[in-house]
Amino acid sequence: MESGEWVFVTRPTEKDLWNPTSTELEDSRPLKVTFSGPAKYWTDGIPIGNGRLGAMVWGGVSSELIQLNEDTLWTGTPTDFTDPAIPQALSEVRNLVDSGKFSEATKAAARMFGKYTNVYKLLGDIKLEFNGSTNAEGTYYRELDLDTATGRVKYTVDDVEFTREHFVSNPDQVIVTKISGSKAQSVSFAVSLDSILEHQCYLTDENQLVMEGICPGKRMTTEVKANDDPKGMKFTAVLDLQISNGARLVRLLDDNKLKVVGADWAVLLLVASSSFEGPFVDPSDSKKNPTSDSLQAMNSIKKLSYSQLYSRHLDDFQNLFHRVSLQLEKSSAIGDGVSEIKNLMPSVIEDFEGNKDVVVPTVERIKSFESDEDPSLVELLFQFGRYLLISCSRPGTQVANLQGIWNKDFYPAWDSAPTLNINLEMNYWPSLPCNLRECQEPLFDFIKSLSINGSKVAQVNYITSGWVAHHRSDIWAKASADMGNPKWAIWPMAGAWVCTHLWEHYTYTLDKDFLINTAYPLLEGCASFLVDWLIEGNDGYLETNPSTSPEHMFIAPDGNSASVSYSSTMDMAIINEVFSAIVSASEVLGRSEDALVQKVLKAQPRLYPPKIAPDGSIMEWALNFKDPEVKHRHISHLFGLFPGHSITLKKNPELCKAAENTLYKRGEDGPGWSTVWKTAVWARLQNSEHAYTMVKHLIRLVDPADQKIGFEGGLYSNLFAAHPPFQIDANLGFPAAVSEMLVQSTMTDLYLLPALPRDKWAKGCVKGLQARGGNTVNICWDKGDLQEVGLWLKKDGSCSLQRLHYRGTTVTTSLSSGIIYTFNSQLQCIKSFSLSEMAFPRV
Repeated sequence: MESGEWVFVTRPTEKDLWNPTSTELEDSRPLKVTFSGPAKYWTDGIPIGNGRLGAMVWGGVSSELIQLNEDTLWTGTPTDFTDPAIPQALSEVRNLVDSGKFSEATKAAARMFGKYTNVYKLLGDIKLEFNGSTNAEGTYYRELDLDTATGRVKYTVDDVEFTREHFVSNPDQVIVTKISGSKAQSVSFAVSLDSILEHQCYLTDENQLVMEGICPGKRMTTEVKANDDPKGMKFTAVLDLQISNGARLVRLLDDNKLKVVGADWAVLLLVASSSFEGPFVDPSDSKKNPTSDSLQAMNSIKKLSYSQLYSRHLDDFQNLFHRVSLQLEKSSAIGDGVSEIKNLMPSVIEDFEGNKDVVVPTVERIKSFESDEDPSLVELLFQFGRYLLISCSRPGTQVANLQGIWNKDFYPAWDSAPTLNINLEMNYWPSLPCNLRECQEPLFDFIKSLSINGSKVAQVNYITSGWVAHHRSDIWAKASADMGNPKWAIWPMAGAWVCTHLWEHYTYTLDKDFLINTAYPLLEGCASFLVDWLIEGNDGYLETNPSTSPEHMFIAPDGNSASVSYSSTMDMAIINEVFSAIVSASEVLGRSEDALVQKVLKAQPRLYPPKIAPDGSIMEWALNFKDPEVKHRHISHLFGLFPGHSITLKKNPELCKAAENTLYKRGEDGPGWSTVWKTAVWARLQNSEHAYTMVKHLIRLVDPADQKIGFEGGLYSNLFAAHPPFQIDANLGFPAAVSEMLVQSTMTDLYLLPALPRDKWAKGCVKGLQARGGNTVNICWDKGDLQEVGLWLKKDGSCSLQRLHYRGTTVTTSLSSGIIYTFNSQLQCIKSFSLSEMAFPRV
C-alpha cells in the first residue's frame, strides 16, 4: 500500500473457516435487492437500520424522502396492569367452562380484559429537494446491498451521473447519506426535517437542523380527557452537513432549511434520541434531555470522514452478516430464470460495480419465480431476513416489534406492538440457527421487564406466584390481558412461550453463566406461575381453565360460537416445553432437588396429552369441537412439533402423521408468518416436497396499492413480507425455516439435509449454521446428495459425543473444541485440523 493510505480488510468469520474439497459452485450472485425506479409506495423503499434507528429510502429524482424511526418512540406511560376484580371474573368463567357452557364462558371472559397496548410512532422525515432537470429516464438504478447494509441510488441528468449512498451505523449511532455528482459543483439541494408528531424545527448557529417533538401521552387522541393528558415521550433529531471545498451552505431561516449550492459532494448526518429511560420510568420524570444528548452525539462524530464512518459501519455489520453463507443451484437441465428475464427486458444497466447480472429488478424476479423457481432468489430472501434482524435488533435496543423498527403510520396496523402468540417469537427464530445470537439480547431484556410487571399481574389478577404475560405488549412491558375479543385477549401463555427461547439459547451456546444469571431465574418464575395456574381436571389430568387456541373459534355442542374452553392443545404443549426446560436446566445446574422442580416433575406426567381426532388430525381443543374455519391461519396445535420438541418422528410417529393431516386440512393459504410456520413444520416432519411448496407459496408479488388487511401473504417489491399489510415476522422467520430444511439438531444429534428439495436445490453449500450442542455446521451437496460436512464446537474446552444422521445412516463421533472436522458422504471423518492452524492472508 502507498504510504499514509489505509486498506479496509474484512475480518475472517465462521463461514471462512471451512471449505469443501469436492463441491464446486458457481460464483454467488451479489446479494442485492434492486429497483429500476423510485419508490411509489412505502413497500418499494429501501429499509436500513442499526437496531435503534431505522430509515426508509424512497430514492426520488427531483426530491428524496427518507422516513425515520427510533425504536423508543411510543405513546403512553408506565401503567398499573393489575385489576383486583379479575379473580371474581376468573372464578365465574371457570364455573361456566366446568358446566359446559362455553359460549357463556366466552362472553363472561370479557370481564378479564386488560388495557389496550400503546402505539409505536414514526420519528419523521428528511426531505431533500434537488435543482435542475428531473429527466433520468433509462439511467435510473436503485439497490439495497445486503453485504454492506447500504442503500444506493444512481441516475443521470444532463450528462451528470448522480449517486446517493445511505447507511445506518451501529458503532456511531448515526444515519448517513452521501450525495455525489460526476461533474464538479453539480450537487445542489435543500434539506429540511419534518414530522407528523407535534414538533418544532430550528437552525443552530453551527448550521445544524434540529427537530424537537413529543409523542402523545395517550394511545389515541380521543382518550385525552380534562386533567388527564400525561406528557409523552420527548424526542430530538439533529442533522449536520459536510460539504466539499468551494461549495456554499445557505440558511433559509423562514423555512428552517439548509441549502447546498455547487458542491462536488455532500454528506448528511442525522442522530436522534428520546427521553425514554426504561419501561418503569414515566417520561415526565425522565432525567434525559434528548436535545443535549443528540447534540453531544453529533459533536462526537461530525469530525469523522465519510470513509471512516463507512469503514466502522462495515466492520460492525459484516462481523455478524458474514457468519453464514448460502449457495443454492438447481439442476443444470433447468434454465436460468434471471437470464430469461433479462432477455425480455429492453435494456439492462449496470450496478455500482459494473455488474449487469444483478440489475434485473427484484420485483420481476418475484413475478417470475412461479415459473423459473430461481434458487438465487431464495438465497436473497434468506439473507434479507438475517439482514433485517441485524438492522432492527441489537444489544441495548428495544425488542423487534411487529414491523421491526420501520413504520410510516401515525396509527400502524395492530399498533406495531410485539405480538406474543407467534409473531414476536418468530422474529427471533433465526437468531440461533442462523448465527446471530447477539441479536436476541433485546428479547431477553424484554422478558426481564415482562417478568416484573407480570409478577404483579399474576399475584393480583390470578392469585398465583411467578409471572405471566399475554397476547400483546408494548414498550412499557404490558403483561396483562388485552382488549377486543377473548379468542386472543385473555391467552396467558405468552410469557411461557418466550421463556422457551431462554433454554434454547443455552442449548445452542452452552453458556452456563447465561443459564445461571438470566435464563434460570426467569424460567423459575414462569414455571411457578404455570404450576399454580394448572387446576385439577377430569380423569386425573391437570388442566388450564380458561383456555383458548389463539385467535380461533369453535362451535360449542349447543351450536353457538365460542373460543373459551379448557386445556387447548397449545396450552399443554407450551407448558410441557417449559417444564422440560426447567427440569433440564436444573440438571445442568445441580438443582434437581429444588422444591419447584419437584412440583414440575409431579405435574408434567399429568398434563392433558395431545389427541387425534376422528378425521386423523391433531385435536386443537381438549374436546372434539366443530371447527367453523378449517383453513384458519394459526397452527397453534402443532406447537409441540415446531418450535417445540415434545412431538418427534422417532418418538411419536402417529402424532406426526396426524400433524401432516392437520397441515393438509389447514391448507397452504395464510399470511406470511403462517406460510413460514408451515414451512418449518413440514421441514421438521422431513417432508421436503411440502416444505418447498410453502417456500414457493411465500414468493408471490403483492399489490402495494391494496392497503386492506388480508390473510394472503406474499412479498412486496422490496422483499418485505405481507400479512397484508407488512409484518416483519415472515421475513425474519424465513431463514430459520430454510435452515430447518438443511439442518436439525438436538443436544446430541445432527440431522443433515433432512428436508432438502433435491430437484429444486440440486447443488448447494451452506456454511456457518449453528446447531444445538454448540456446533457450527457446514454442508455441501451435489445432485441432491450429501458430499461433505464440516463441524466444530464453539465452546472452549468442551467435548461432545454427536450422532450424525443422513438418510437412515447414523454414525456416532466424538468432537473436541478447537478442531475442525470434515466428513464425507458416508459420514466418515476424512480430515481434521486445529483452528489455531488457520492462516489468513496478510495485507
